[in-house]
Formats: sequence, structure tokens, C-alpha cells
Amino acid sequence: MSPRTSPRTSPRTTPRRSPRALPRLLAGLALALALTATAGACSTVDNSVGGTGEQFDRTDTRPAEPGTLRVLASSELADMAPVLEDARRATGVTVRATYAGTLDAVEQIASGRAEKEYDAVWLSSNDYLRLRPDTSARITNETPVMTSPVALGIRPAALARLGWDPAKVTWPQLHRAVAAGELTYGMTDPKRSNSGFSALVSVASGLSGAQSALRDEDVRKATPKLREFFTGQKLTSGSSGWLATAYGRRTDVDALVNYESVLLSTPGELTVIRPADGVVTADYPLTLLTAAPAAAKDSAQRLTTYLRTPEAQRRITATTLRRPVVAGVDPSPRLDRGLRRELPFPGSRSVADGLLDAYDNTLRRPSRTVYVLDTSGSMGGERLDRLKAALTELTADFRDREEVTLMPFGSAVKTGEVRTYTVDPEDPGKARDAIRADAGKLTASGGTAIYSSVTEAYRSLGASPRDTFTSVVLMTDGENTDGAGAPDFDAFFRALPAEQQRTPVFPILFGDSDRTELAHIADLTGGKLFDATKGSLNGAFEEIRGYQ
Repeated sequence: MSPRTSPRTSPRTTPRRSPRALPRLLAGLALALALTATAGACSTVDNSVGGTGEQFDRTDTRPAEPGTLRVLASSELADMAPVLEDARRATGVTVRATYAGTLDAVEQIASGRAEKEYDAVWLSSNDYLRLRPDTSARITNETPVMTSPVALGIRPAALARLGWDPAKVTWPQLHRAVAAGELTYGMTDPKRSNSGFSALVSVASGLSGAQSALRDEDVRKATPKLREFFTGQKLTSGSSGWLATAYGRRTDVDALVNYESVLLSTPGELTVIRPADGVVTADYPLTLLTAAPAAAKDSAQRLTTYLRTPEAQRRITATTLRRPVVAGVDPSPRLDRGLRRELPFPGSRSVADGLLDAYDNTLRRPSRTVYVLDTSGSMGGERLDRLKAALTELTADFRDREEVTLMPFGSAVKTGEVRTYTVDPEDPGKARDAIRADAGKLTASGGTAIYSSVTEAYRSLGASPRDTFTSVVLMTDGENTDGAGAPDFDAFFRALPAEQQRTPVFPILFGDSDRTELAHIADLTGGKLFDATKGSLNGAFEEIRGYQ
């Protein structure tokens, strides 16, 4: 494989998890868009599944076959399937891809799991990897394949209202519009999506006036403006795909911050603004793992050589709306050809950690979530033990200022056991300890009143809007047997005020629960279904964190 040839020479860094977060990285970042963790395969593999971030622990561990390259890839790269099919015909190399969120992929590399199951990694960026001793030694031979800068996609009506020239907009200009209440937007979670972290770095650099890689003092300087900027974030997500869908449902959100390629692929008309004072760009380097066998290294060499041919580069930019990296190949006509300043990532891991921690606990709007938990009779024994363990582990990740409600149910909501907690920044351990203690007291009894319990969750949240990311998480191991039925819930939901209808439900498929039933609730409310039937309940709860 050819050596890394990216034109960027700025120092890069790898953010690690904040000490406030879970002991292991949450499954599922977009750094992407808004990027969500889904196991699957490209079109050259016969067991493909959608890149939607709904699967857990479904890694393809079949041994490599001659001419096959096993790749751990960012979930957004599912759109490369047609190009990889062309590559297979031209080179004989079949890419067997397993899709994951960027931070989940980083953790797999750091733990050594990746080198046992894959030959290469293909992420939107290797910025997480370079300054981590536990990952940098495990990768080699990076070859950038295409690029896509962070940008802002704005509705034409909002652009006209603001009177902006798209070619001249800067991050301070965006900040002023947000602070004045004139601009709202959606963005992926920086702890789970490369696009989210890239956007966070871009805006922090722009608002601090940093002339080089961000330093601690730059972040401190920019914090008041960053806090104002993130008051305008009305949508968060662990996945760029879900973010775009949620944006399509919301008339009160003006814009999206994401990779240029994603914005141009989002349904509906968006004007793409690339801030004039600089952006962070993903370069999608196909990267060998040092433990890859010789045959895989040969396959990777043939594949990357092909992907950087003019023919393949033209196919890539036309198919994915990313930018070519080979001189002489023009980008898609939908992409501008102007030059823009490239912003470096933070200069140290401590700066990256501090920026992520500040975003989670200080800068962003707080979360408000009702966990509607099935504790019916069928949950007795091992299933209830798994639920308690998942909640106990999840508790460590609750953010400062976050409001958490545990709402157990059986034949009806068990009102005597419903508890609401708020994580106090001055003493976060108090609420977390209380949640762990009450989770440990859960008992199994009764039937399964799914729709009545979700209805009660909406009622508990109230009709008065708050400045929070509000959601409902539904975990059940069975079908609805008691209380209201689907038609009753549908009628209830459609009668809610528009503001309340913006609260999504994230159901978790578990045990014997009915996929159709839960998918309907997710679709109706604008949520997303997560599947824990073949994997970890912990993973499902953790993946949802990107959407809260």
C-alpha cells in the first residue's frame, strides 16, 4: 500500500473518552456523520445489512479467503458499495466490510480485537488513532481515498431571511445568528461521530481565533461563545442518516452541520455553506493493520491503487459526492472548486478530552429522558439481571444537568417505583448512586402494557417545552398484552401539541418483543429501533446515548 499522501501537515490528535464517561467507549460516533455502529457488508458480500446503526455484536469473523480484504469501516462508507463492486471486477479483490461508528472502531483497534478479525480499517479520519499509543502502533500505510469537509447545510428560506452570501459566511457570523435566536441547527454527537467532533473543533477554532491547533487556553477563551452557539442545537444524533431523517420532520430547525457529502445527499433543498475561516476535512484513509497477513497487504495494495485511478476517482465523486484526491480529476459538478482553509485537530489529547468533556457537561443543552422499562413477569431471572446490569453500567455516563426518569411497568406503570433524578454538577455521584440503587430494586411481575406506559411517559414529560434534548427509551421483552392498544396510542400521539410530538421514542428489541410493534412506535414518533436480541442490552442502551 502506498504511504499516506494527505496534503495536510498540521499536527493531529486522538481524543480519548472523558473520565466522566463509561469505562469503555460507547458503541456507536460521527467522529460523522454523525457515524452509527452497524455491522454489515458491501455489495460484494452476501450477508449485507443496512448501515443504520441498529445492530450489535454482529462482527463477521469468517477467516479471510484469497483475494478478500476484511475491513472495519465507518458506517457512512456503505455508499461505496458500487465503487467496490467495480474494484472487485477490476482487481479481483473482494471487500468484506463490517460497519461501525468511529469511536467503537477505535476501541476495537486499541483492545487488539480488530487485528484478530480484520486486515484493514477504513474510517472517515484517523485522527482518533495517531496520538494514542495503544492504537498508533497497530496501524500502518494510510492511503487517503477521497475527502469531504465539514459544512453547514441551510434551508434556502433561512438563508434569504439572514441575507447571507454563502461564500463569505464565517463561524463568528454563524455564532451571532444563533445567539440572536435567528438560526437553529442539528449536529451529530461529537463523542460518537467523527462529523460531530470535526464540527466541534471547527467552531471552537473559529470562535477562539486560534491560528494553529487548539490549545487549552483557546478552548477557555471560546467557552462563553461556544455555550451560546450550542443553544441553537435542536437536534442531536449518533448517526448522520437518522439526523437527516429527523431534520426532514422538523420545520423548526434551519440547518444541519455535517460533512458536505452528507448535506448534498440529504432529501430536500439545502444550500451548503463552507465557512470561509476554516473547516476540518475527512480524508477517508484506507489503513492496514500491522498484523495483517502478506496476502491481505497485497490485496490492499491492488485495491488502493485502483481506487486512486482517475476512473475510480470520477466514479467516487459522482456516486458519493466526496472530493477526489488525485490531481487532474474534477469533483462532481455539485461540488464547488474553491479553496478553503484547513483547520488542524487539537494539539494534544488533553485538549481534545477537555473539549469533549466541556461539550457534554457544560456547552450543550442538557438531556431529559424517560426510561420506560418492562418489568413484567416474563422479565424474571436472567433477563431482569441483564437489565439491572445494563442500567448500572449506563449510569456512569449520565451527564451533568441531565434529568433521568426510571418508569418500570408491568400490567400498568408501577407508579410507586417511578423516580426522577437530576445530575447535579456539584455532586454528580449522588444522582448516579441513587439510580444504581433503585435499578437494583427492580422486580418482575404482571403483564406487558407497552402503549399505556409510553403514553404515561409523554404525560410525565408535560406539555410545557423545556430547553432540553427530550426522549423516551422503551425496553420490553414481549408483546403488548394489557392496557391501551396501538390505535389508542396512535390517536393519543397525533393529538399531542407539535412540540410534544418532537419527542422521539427509541425502542429496544429484546427477548420476545415484537419488531413490527416496536418499529411502528419508532416510526410514528420519529425515533429509531435498536436491536439487542442477538447482542448486548448494554450496547443498545449505550448506542442510544448518541441520540439523547
